[in-house]
Amino acid sequence: MEVRHLPRSCPPEQKADPSEQVLNALGEENLSVTDNVHTGWNGWEGGYPEIVKENKLFEHYYQELKIVPEGEWDQFMEALREPLPATLRITGYKSHAKEILHCLKNKYFKELEDLEVDGQKVEVPQPLSWYPEELAWHTNLSRKILRKSPQLEKFHQFLVSETESGNISRQEAVSMIPPLLLNAHPHHKILDMCAAPGSKTTQLIEMLHADMNVPFPEGFVIANDVDNKRCYLLVHQAKRLSSPCIMVVNHDASSIPRLMIDVNGKKEVLFYDRILCDVPCSGDGTMRKNIDVWKKWTTLNSLQLHGLQLRIATRGAEQLVEGGRMVYSTCSLNPIEDEAVIASLLEKSEGALELADVSSELPGLKWMPGLTQWKVMTKDGQWFAEWDEVPHSRHTQIRPTMFPPKDPEKLQAMHLERCLRILPHHQNTGGFFVAVLVKKSSMPWNKRPPKLQGESAKPRDPVQSSPAGPTGETAVGPSELERKLDTGIGDAEIIQRTEDLENNGNKKDGVCGPPPSKKMKLFGFKEDPFVFIPEDDPLFPPIQKFYALDPSFPRMNLLTRTTEGKKRQLYMVSKELRNVLLNNSERMKVINTGIKVWCRNSSGEEFDCAFRLAQEGIYTLYPFINSRIITVSLEDVKILLTQENPFLRKLSSETYIQAKDLAKGSVVLKYEPDPTKPDTLQCPIVLCGWRGKASMRTFVPKNERLHYLRMMGLEVLAEKRKEGTAVTDESAATSGPLEDDEVSADQRAEQAASPDATSTGSDSAEGATVPR
Repeated sequence: MEVRHLPRSCPPEQKADPSEQVLNALGEENLSVTDNVHTGWNGWEGGYPEIVKENKLFEHYYQELKIVPEGEWDQFMEALREPLPATLRITGYKSHAKEILHCLKNKYFKELEDLEVDGQKVEVPQPLSWYPEELAWHTNLSRKILRKSPQLEKFHQFLVSETESGNISRQEAVSMIPPLLLNAHPHHKILDMCAAPGSKTTQLIEMLHADMNVPFPEGFVIANDVDNKRCYLLVHQAKRLSSPCIMVVNHDASSIPRLMIDVNGKKEVLFYDRILCDVPCSGDGTMRKNIDVWKKWTTLNSLQLHGLQLRIATRGAEQLVEGGRMVYSTCSLNPIEDEAVIASLLEKSEGALELADVSSELPGLKWMPGLTQWKVMTKDGQWFAEWDEVPHSRHTQIRPTMFPPKDPEKLQAMHLERCLRILPHHQNTGGFFVAVLVKKSSMPWNKRPPKLQGESAKPRDPVQSSPAGPTGETAVGPSELERKLDTGIGDAEIIQRTEDLENNGNKKDGVCGPPPSKKMKLFGFKEDPFVFIPEDDPLFPPIQKFYALDPSFPRMNLLTRTTEGKKRQLYMVSKELRNVLLNNSERMKVINTGIKVWCRNSSGEEFDCAFRLAQEGIYTLYPFINSRIITVSLEDVKILLTQENPFLRKLSSETYIQAKDLAKGSVVLKYEPDPTKPDTLQCPIVLCGWRGKASMRTFVPKNERLHYLRMMGLEVLAEKRKEGTAVTDESAATSGPLEDDEVSADQRAEQAASPDATSTGSDSAEGATVPR
């Protein structure tokens, strides 16, 4: 009887979960967190069919605003009431992504053809027509159907396992659009302002590494989120791609600090080439997935969020370089959160910003042009066509920036029709809004142009000390906003102040720690410092000699997370991120950066080198290593990944000859594809191994291990049964690679991509511990 009194829009167990409510309130990307963490490949099927998917105020509002073409309203509402199809994106870098695609199309999808479950023909997944290279697919298969036949169960296991290892991402189709329109290149400095949970961030990282032969692209991604806990989910997502060019920071996006970099010995302001501004929103475009919206929808959410959205977009525009591109997006259909924010930003910019025409950039994508006229409605249904009509009592809730510009010429010059609104019934997706802005000149409130090609940002030091909450309850009117902006000071003065502050401080060379508590209250976990290895540090020469590192190896980019005691892990960042870290320790709260490249052996002093290679950073490190490389065959890789400690004699004669004279210790195991055998694995594999007294082993996390086996055509479930002790033991030994959200800052990040924190059997070196 009690169940009847629960909200009909969610299952009983969700009733008292405030974290879910917060996530649901924050919009599409945020909603996908609950999908990934809790429901996986589950849909809404079978749960609460009695839910009434109706909201008269919602229908009245959007019919009045005419966001849907005439004659399509019924299809629009019908699509909103249908469950959202599951969409997946193949992640990772080019050659590996192509192998996964090949495996999907030629093995798993083929098995679905002509397959019937309960008399119904199974619908084979289809590629998204507008996503490049067939790397994104959608399917109406529910979890219930996936489990009904052995063939589908294999496909289901594939999806689950590859999602866990980060090779496939469950990402809503419309969420993939903003990174594509950002048009990022490997040399671009990119800021992702509201990044958690990170599916868009991973797309950006992939764009940086478009050329896998370049271990350190010139560009980088700084991924920010206001929520400290969600920053660790962001770390977890980013770690899967093992890039030295990603940094996760924790700030309020509307007052994200201006960063400095060293350019030829002088401090200069960092301006970004690309900025992704995927702001918190009311999320009414997510009704197909977030059923709560049907019951809770009101215009009040949009009215409350508009001010925050405008502040975030303004802050992004300030930090964009001249000629740079910023993408503003929401999963809301409401013009108050969409066109109104863009129009207000364009009006304030006085020609510094303009909307780009991206109509031809994603062929195959269907979209509606942005609105040029709209009205504002209160939560009780009262309409206002312009600011002058709003009574004084409503001025705190409704602001002039929410209305379209009055001047027809000014409105026409904005080209608001260049905005893109994605409607659910056009391509069976969620609802979405995206606008692409290009910066033509400095923002008008700067006193003078900076020395960098870019614009000067407004001073926000007083605001930075207390990050605001994610909801932005009070909208800031133009008068208050402009008062803040007009106090802008030139970059030269800011640079001088920064240098004076740092010169007077007691900052240690090569150390980037958390900001002092007086400048910023630290929420959540207090992070360990980032300490770069000094040039004269005695730990490096033995490493350099043991692995015969190339003279071009950028040793200055090596860092640890401790200022005292033995250095247990060595990490690596790109030189550009090193520059950012060293010049911003006073103003930036860094959650995580760098990939692990070496780990100390527990008995390292017994060997010529105390540090062994870490799988997480091997693809970055490999180009600089000139010794201890063993070329292995595909059969060798299978043996090494399915057996715990195979004797050297079990491996091919070519591999045995290379390994027999090597001293004990860490080795690189390299598989090179044979282009003359197109049916075999066609992407290179680099694994970390350990050459023992008479055996060889690999140090590879469980999910990565299963991924490689699957790519080689081995049925993983069968392998587990056959090899029992080998793969199962390995699974137990490496059970921790994906749990990075609970422990200390660095451990959380490490566990996301490597087994080191939890593994004894798999990841401790033979010779350092007693082998089985």
